[in-house]
Amino acid sequence: MRENIVILDFGSQYTNLITRRVREHQVYSGILPCDIPFSEIEKLNPKGIILSGGPSSVYEENAPTYSPLIFSGKYPVLGICYGMQLMAHLLGGKVVKGDKGEYGKALLKIESSSSLFDGIDKEFIAWMSHKDIVITPPENFKVTASTDNTPIASMEDTERQLYGVQFHPEVIHTINGDKIIRNFLYNICHCTGDWTSEYFIDESIENIRDTVGDGKVICALSGGVDSTTTAVLVHRAIGDKLTCIFVNQGTLRENEVAQVLDTLKNFNMRVEYVDATERFLDRLKGITDPEQKRKIIGYEFVRVFEEIAIRLGNIDFLAQGTLYPDVIESATSSKKAHKIKTHHNVGGLPEKMKLKLIEPLRNLFKDEVRKVALSLNILEKIVYRQPFPGPGLAIRIVGEVTKERLEIIRKADHIISAEIEKAGLDKKLWQYFGILLPEMSVGVMGDRRTFGYVVAVRAILSEDGMTADWARLPYSLLEVISNRIINEVPRVNRVVYDISSKPPATIEWE
Repeated sequence: MRENIVILDFGSQYTNLITRRVREHQVYSGILPCDIPFSEIEKLNPKGIILSGGPSSVYEENAPTYSPLIFSGKYPVLGICYGMQLMAHLLGGKVVKGDKGEYGKALLKIESSSSLFDGIDKEFIAWMSHKDIVITPPENFKVTASTDNTPIASMEDTERQLYGVQFHPEVIHTINGDKIIRNFLYNICHCTGDWTSEYFIDESIENIRDTVGDGKVICALSGGVDSTTTAVLVHRAIGDKLTCIFVNQGTLRENEVAQVLDTLKNFNMRVEYVDATERFLDRLKGITDPEQKRKIIGYEFVRVFEEIAIRLGNIDFLAQGTLYPDVIESATSSKKAHKIKTHHNVGGLPEKMKLKLIEPLRNLFKDEVRKVALSLNILEKIVYRQPFPGPGLAIRIVGEVTKERLEIIRKADHIISAEIEKAGLDKKLWQYFGILLPEMSVGVMGDRRTFGYVVAVRAILSEDGMTADWARLPYSLLEVISNRIINEVPRVNRVVYDISSKPPATIEWE
């Protein structure tokens, strides 16, 4: 069984970052809801536990809490922000609302030696985000760091392996945050760092073989890195018992069918192409709500796969490239999580399915998938192909999906991609695409009044898709993109540029 660190989520905006920071040190970590029973944690036999921050106050009624069993000393525990306050509160310390809050950068001063701060400067900048403070630590705890506004910025009880920090080591603004997390993992939890691409591949192949047995699998294949990596993993596990299905739902990009089919020739796998354009577009007629679009597309995908399974005979499983961000955003991992949007391959699946799911990448972030793909010798042009949503251009049309609107956004999107690649920026950007807006705008073309569509251009920078910043594209490039779209795409007379980050916006508009 691989080493793992359990992260209990108390509602922090940074919980996903904690997971990523732990994994960057080759230690597997996963997020669990804060109300999970302690007995379930024991089954996982973690090397350590991290308590996330959160927006609540520990002394409030109905504030999220946890069983004091977690502090028994069985597992090392690191409490971050709210996690530290909860530790203090449950173990007899005192937490109160401070005279003033502490948000952003603060100078942290180390007061006494600690394994958590091993090899770190005595003073450094840490990122704070709190109003409450611990004014009295629990018995047997010593204070190890402070700031001008927070006398107890970190504390520890080494006998029970309990550590608390009021700041956020997981954010890049904390200068030594990466070292602090590494110290917790290796100095305190005594991890060895077995979470590697090779370990994941071997473990996945073994799990797939055990799950499938003598059964057969079809794999939803789009030509992107997620589905291709899934297919290669399953193929290595079960060989010819896998059949890959590439479904054209009518919302793919310009020339995408030909490109994907050509790429898939490089793999020695069975691949079937299905053109279901009319079927999907008929189901999408009159639908404007993005959640309905996603669910309809997810439902139809599964029904197409089930029909193919019947034709092929004795198919038991459906493999697909679901990733960790899909699960998180669809709020299927925690009762307390707020659903951002339904991903067609998670919450968009029908409740009753004849096929059982195989999702080997379900616990990986996108950059982790790319590392696995490279270890599997998948071509770089697939590994670094920019993410494309399962519902395709259907969710890049705000409002109803029609053949005319699809043709408009398909041509506009092709121009955006061509010009960004021509400028040599394609490998520097996480994603770049166009969105067709439902609003029409007045324009002038050839001295005549026009009333045309508006296309928004979206280009973002990201490491994993969980957070993102808008790309500062050169004005000259935006000018070329705008001129080409307006001149070459019928019925478009205005182009705008999206300068929203994630959060508060999402990467896609729907």
